[in-house]
Order: sequence, then C-alpha cells, then structure tokens
Amino acid sequence: MSILRLNAVERASNRKAVEAVVPAQKVSEYFGENVFGHKAMKKYLAKETFNILTQAIDTGKPIGREMAYHIAAGIKMWALEKGVTHYTHWFQPLTDGTAEKHDAFIELDGQSGVIEEFSGKLLVQQEPDASSFPSGGLRNTFEARGYSAWDPSSPAFIVDDTLCIPTVFIAYTGEALDYKTPLIRSVEALGKAAKDVCGYFSDDVKKVTCFLGWEQEYFLVDEDLYAARPDLSLTERTLLGHESAKNQQLDDHYFGAIPSRVQEFMKDLEVECYKLGIPVKTRHNEVAPNQFELAPIFEECNLANDHNQLLLSVMKRVSRRHNFRVLLHEKPFMGVNGSGKHCNWSMGTDTGINLFSPGKDREDNLRFITFMVNTLMAVHKFNALLKASIASASNACRLGANEAPPAIISSFLGKEISEVLDRFENSSTEDAIKVDDKKRLALGFGRIPELLLDNTDRNRTSPFAFTGNRFEFRALGSSANCGSAMLALNSAVAYQLKQFKKDVDALCASGKSKEAAIFEILKAYIKESKPIRFDGNGYSDEWKEEAARRGLDCENSVPLQYDAYLTPEVVEMFDKTNVLNIKELKARNEVKWEMYIKKVQIEARVLGDLSLNHIIPVVIRYQSVLLETIAKLKETFEGEEYEELSAEPRRLTRKIARHICAVTKMVDEMIEARKEANRIPDSRLRAIAYHDAVVPYLDKIRKHIDDLELMVDNQMWPLPKYRELLFIR
Repeated sequence: MSILRLNAVERASNRKAVEAVVPAQKVSEYFGENVFGHKAMKKYLAKETFNILTQAIDTGKPIGREMAYHIAAGIKMWALEKGVTHYTHWFQPLTDGTAEKHDAFIELDGQSGVIEEFSGKLLVQQEPDASSFPSGGLRNTFEARGYSAWDPSSPAFIVDDTLCIPTVFIAYTGEALDYKTPLIRSVEALGKAAKDVCGYFSDDVKKVTCFLGWEQEYFLVDEDLYAARPDLSLTERTLLGHESAKNQQLDDHYFGAIPSRVQEFMKDLEVECYKLGIPVKTRHNEVAPNQFELAPIFEECNLANDHNQLLLSVMKRVSRRHNFRVLLHEKPFMGVNGSGKHCNWSMGTDTGINLFSPGKDREDNLRFITFMVNTLMAVHKFNALLKASIASASNACRLGANEAPPAIISSFLGKEISEVLDRFENSSTEDAIKVDDKKRLALGFGRIPELLLDNTDRNRTSPFAFTGNRFEFRALGSSANCGSAMLALNSAVAYQLKQFKKDVDALCASGKSKEAAIFEILKAYIKESKPIRFDGNGYSDEWKEEAARRGLDCENSVPLQYDAYLTPEVVEMFDKTNVLNIKELKARNEVKWEMYIKKVQIEARVLGDLSLNHIIPVVIRYQSVLLETIAKLKETFEGEEYEELSAEPRRLTRKIARHICAVTKMVDEMIEARKEANRIPDSRLRAIAYHDAVVPYLDKIRKHIDDLELMVDNQMWPLPKYRELLFIR
C-alpha cells in the first residue's frame, strides 16, 4: 500500500467524533441571532424606519437613499455590538457559488486615527470587478465595472467577523450577471400573474407568494482520504475506482442510525444554521453509504434560495471541524446513488390559501384545478427549457440512474388527480370539480391508528411530481443554484397564467359567463397538456420511445440542451415576463457552454495525470514483480510443470499489458481530441465537440483502470479504494 494511502486510511480509521458546540438553550431562544431580522430591526431602527423597511420587504416598494442611511446606521450599531469588524456584499455570480469582498468598518478620522463607518451608500451598492466573473461577453477585461445592489427582502447576516449583505449583481450596462436578479424578477412576475388569476375566485387576494423548500443531498468523506485522491480534490468526484463488494445493495443505510461522527457534525451544522435563520428541520441517512440529506421548512423562494447558497458554504466550513469533506458533486461515486437538490415549489396567498391544495367547495376546487392545469401547460410548453435549466456536466452523470429522474421532463400526478382532470375534460357537471379529501386506511389490527392517505402517491422517477399540495422538481443537481431552475419555472408559469387570463377574458368579452369561459379554456388546456403527464416508470426504455412520440424533448447532449434557452418561444416568454432579455439569454448560454467545457477539460486533465503518473507506474512495477516470478519459475521448473505453474502469472501479465497499452493509447487520443476541440472558436460547437469526442474517453479509460485495480496487489495500489472511502470509521 502506498505511504500516502496507508497514512490516509490509518488516520481516517482513528478519527474520533468532535464534540459539537451546542448552546444550552432552546433553538427558539437563539434562532436568527446572527441575522438582522425583525427582532433586531425593531431594536436598532426608529419606528418610522422600521415601518418603511418592512413595507419595502412586503411590497417591493423602493427604499430612498436617505432612508438607507438610517437603516445602515442601525445595522452598523447591531453589527459592532456583535464584534463585527468587516462588511461585504454577498452575491451569486454565474458560477453556482457565492462571492464576497470584505471591507473593514474604518475610515481615517483626520487625526492619525480611524473611526468605524458604514454609510447608506456602502449598504446600497458596491463595485465588484464584473470582468472577473462569468459574463458571457457582457463585460470585457477592459470593461470591468459592475455593481452589487442591496436586496432588502433578504436580511443581512453575520459570519465570523463579517456582516454579509445579500445583493444582486449587474453589469455597468444593466444586464444581470447573477442568479438572484432574474429570480427576483420571476418571483414578481409569477406573483402578479397569479394574483390576477386569483381575482376570478376572490377579491380578497392582494398578494401571491412563491414558496420553495429544497432537499439538499450530500456525501461526507474523511478529510485525509479526500486529500489522498487528486480526483476528489480537483473535481469532487472519483474519476476512477472499482465499486466496493458492498455498497448500497442491502438498503441498510437509508434512514438507518446516523453514525456518531456524522451526528456530531449535523448537530454543529444545525446550530450554525439556526443562528443564521436557516430553518433546517429534517436530517437523515440517504440511500448510498456516506450519503445524507438536510431539508428546511418552506420559505419565500428568493430567501429560500439565499439560505441554500449560505448552507453550502456553512456545510463546507463545519465539516472541516469534524475532519470531513462535504461532496456536493451530483455523482461522486459510480455504482451508488447520486445527489440531487429536490425543489418543492408552491404558491400561497396572503389570505392563507395554498393554490395547490384542493378546497372544501366548488369554487375552491375550480381554483385548484386552474392553477394545477396552468402549471402543467407551462411544463408542457417549456419542457425543453426546464431540462436545460437543470443541465450541467456534473448532473449529466446522475440523471436517469439510481433513483435520479431521467433527462426527459414529465409530470406525475397520481391516480386521484389524473382522474379529476380526465373527468373535468369530459364533463360540465359539478362532479367535474370534485376532489376527494384524504382517505383513511385501516391497518386491520389494534393499537395503530388509521392512516390518512394523500390524494397522490409518489413517483421517484418523475422529474416534476405533484406531491399533495406542491410540485417537487426533482431534477436539479446537488451542487447547482436553485435559482437556475426556479427562475425558469416561475417565468414559464407566470407567462402561462397571463395567457390563461387573456384567453378567459376574450371569451368573457364574447358573451360567455366567467365560469363557462374558465371551464372551456381549462378543458382545452387539459387536452393539450396531456403529453407531459406520465405516471409510469421513467427509467424504462418504453417511456423513452413514448416520450419521443409525444413530442417531448429527449436530447441527451448537455451543450445541445442549452439551445432551448434561445428558441423563439422561450425568448418571447422571458421577454414578456421581464425576467431576461435576449442579450442576457445569449450571454448566459455562452457562460453555460464555457462552464461545460472547463469542467470536462479539468476532468480529462486530472484523469490523464492519474492514469500516466499514478496508476500506470504502479501497475508496471507490479507487472515487473510478475515477470520476475515467471523467470524464477522457469529457473526452478521445466517442461509441462513450468507451463502449468506459470500459466496464471503469464495470463495475468498479458492482461495487465493489454490494459496498460489501452490506457496509454486512449489518454493520448483524449489529449488530441481535447486539442482539436480547443481549436474551435465558437463556444457552442466547442462544447459539443467536448461532449462528443472527449467525454466518452472518461468512461473508457476508467473501465481499464478499474479492472486493473482488481488485479494489482492491494498493498501497491496508490489511491484509497471505494471500500475505504464509502464507509465512515
């Protein structure tokens, strides 16, 4: 065993749990203590300032510069009392991560000293170098100016000694360079469109809020083992490694007892989250070994997305205290489940109504069916866009395998809701809008109470499933920013609701009653959107064929999936909802293609280095041992006896030689394919070349090396194996 691997395995096996720092108080007593939320605002802001700020948060009304100075003074006082020394604008560039530049709370006082200063101007905006972040050509090196601007709807928070102010990030010319800007636009567009449609059923609704509840899956590995794997360190996934004899096939990890070291990490993580106002609620083992899940209470979509981005950085920091590394890659290990980020999405009114919950009467159920059907229409019309919104080089490794939904967008409704829509389509009676409440299931023996059954089952192979009072968009990858998928979904549904209102109003203008018009339009929509409804096994080959017959997007190439952003209907949809203009869409696609290229390029380089500099030299040394053994056998034995005794070493030597030749040959070919792709000036065509000509080599080379792992002496193998990586000691 290599010294590096030996030391890493020994240190990992000797790890002891780090005791979590858990406050000796109830969560409710310290929840949000590092957030400038309502409690802090009331204490540190004047009543008028507090009212203006909360009104701006609730209604989206702009805050004047003068008022920003009053708010900044209150935030500064709060932050300084907590020992804060720096502040930063915290934003979300198109990297799937966050960015921050820290400035100290000091200014010269003119008397050879300094004073703590934080003005409204510093709160409202900063100027990061926009050319240093992905911009898709919106900013050149010599055009560096960009602005980060305060988002009052997401409260400031403290991490260590730094005040973090959530902001949007835009170019000097006004285009969005982040996920937050278009996400906020999409939330506003959806809220307005949904409120207008709610007007058909009630005049009381003044506001509709979009809610998001994400489920974050992740892996943990020992830090020393992580450091001994260059592929994990550089790409966050194992580019080679034969699967362990035991992995998840016994289904004994899912919902099992949480390992003590992991439990301490989770406790520590939850404390940090609660202090930051992140309402994490659920924790459990996931299906794969070393895989876990964390989920919060639902929040407003923009705030929920901020909390998810903040969580990812907190997870990484806390895991180091416990000698772990968090893996957020969608498929860090072959042969076991990958990690997703399921986005539970719903809409609610300021009158307390969940628009995806069946009601108690005819009008409530008609409203439920209205929003259900319009969502299905949006998913049907823009299924290619929704797939493009979750597409990435890393998520492509996960989709369609081990419980991840397939790369074809469809919607699961369940038997009950499907029957309701079918009945509605073919009837005009009151039965057409009857939706049964939860049914009761008697188990037939004592002590156990009756169970309440939801009006829909669950389908783990469905990318977009209705799960009782919300839709679960299951296709997003674990490392992605939720904003990518949410802004596409919000915009598509907003656009569809606007179209629905236009269609209904046109029929009403022709003399039809409001209810008759709604019935007629919904019936047409139900019929039109039927191709997107699928309740069966999304993994089956039959579904792939059926989906193609239905006209759904079945494209498997990630670079080609991104083309969906630039189709005329998508460009029009984003334009009409004022979420993204054509210039921003083109720029974002450039970023997506470049990001795809770079991720594949890095993986190819790392695999080439591992193959030629780590694996092959060790394999050759082992081959030399075999050849030496064969030579000694020849010295010792003769004739048939030698042939018999040396047969296996000779056979193994030949097999190893073939694998060595294949690996070295394919690494050379992969390098040449990469060079040829790099000569293509157009980023889209270059990304396609990487997908078609470079990516296939990753699996081909891996196959040979994984076979070699089973042949070479375990003591000589240079990298920690799956059986060492996948089971926490």
